[in-house]
Amino acid sequence: MAVEDERSSQDGGEALRVRLITIDEDTADQRIDNYLLRVLKGVPKTRIYRIVRKGEVRVNKKRITADYRLQPGDVVRIPPVRVAEANAPARPADSVIAQLEKAVLYEDDQLLIINKPSGLAVHGGSGLSYGAIEALRQLRPENRTLELVHRLDRDTSGCLVIAKRRSMLRHLHNQLQQKGKVEKLYHALVVGKWPARKQLVNAPLLKNVLQSGERMVRVHVDGKKSRTAFRVLDRFPNMTLVEAYPITGRTHQIRVHCLHAGHAIAGDEKYGMDEDNQSQRQFGLKRLFLHAASIQFELPDGRLLKVEAPLPDELLEVLSVLKGE
Repeated sequence: MAVEDERSSQDGGEALRVRLITIDEDTADQRIDNYLLRVLKGVPKTRIYRIVRKGEVRVNKKRITADYRLQPGDVVRIPPVRVAEANAPARPADSVIAQLEKAVLYEDDQLLIINKPSGLAVHGGSGLSYGAIEALRQLRPENRTLELVHRLDRDTSGCLVIAKRRSMLRHLHNQLQQKGKVEKLYHALVVGKWPARKQLVNAPLLKNVLQSGERMVRVHVDGKKSRTAFRVLDRFPNMTLVEAYPITGRTHQIRVHCLHAGHAIAGDEKYGMDEDNQSQRQFGLKRLFLHAASIQFELPDGRLLKVEAPLPDELLEVLSVLKGE
């Protein structure tokens, strides 16, 4: 990304600059609004949409709309904007930074894969000042284009893929859109005896947003087609450890499909029964027992990459208690 020209103006004693930025291959194929949100960190979203709507942002000297997709070679004019008007992003706690430093499972010049801890959202928003991606950007300031490839629920731990380059982000998004190209495997401890013959849950899922802003998902005939394959890994008194393979990728898919099958995931405070969650505390479970155990996909050069995330210690301890060790 090359800055071709800058022109200064004065605003309240501060020198502000018009920036002319040439879009390269790595930056291309994203919407202009998303690009500006990243480049103008700290500027309110409403302000960004306003300068686009008023024509202050131009591409190749022409007005554009917020959904315009950038192309290689485009020259973007970014007007003077006082970033100082917005609050500076919150700095993640040192303990979170330390956790993420130890959580790296795989890294090269285009990819970063971490074993995301439970309780950490993948991004800030909805009352959260930061998430994993904001913390990683502060941990790796030299990687200016870190972007989430996919998401995990806040309470789910395990493999989380972050792209360092736009080209890799586009490649992996293309893989995710093709059936069977990306294989994600999860481990879940569920309530009751999961039948060995129950190997597929095929139930459409409908997403609702409550007045509080909370997202809830339920099985409904008007929902999107959703399928999850299951395999029993181990059995305990009134509990079963299963492997879940989401064939489709819907919000809360594994959690709601487990519930639909009659076996809610242990520690699920959103979809499980309060009395079950309370009783599970006796063997030390204090979180959702859902873990993204592995992910496999094809790299741009055709090689398959498979990365595995070991179960966190707190979940291993729960299994030890259940086994009577």
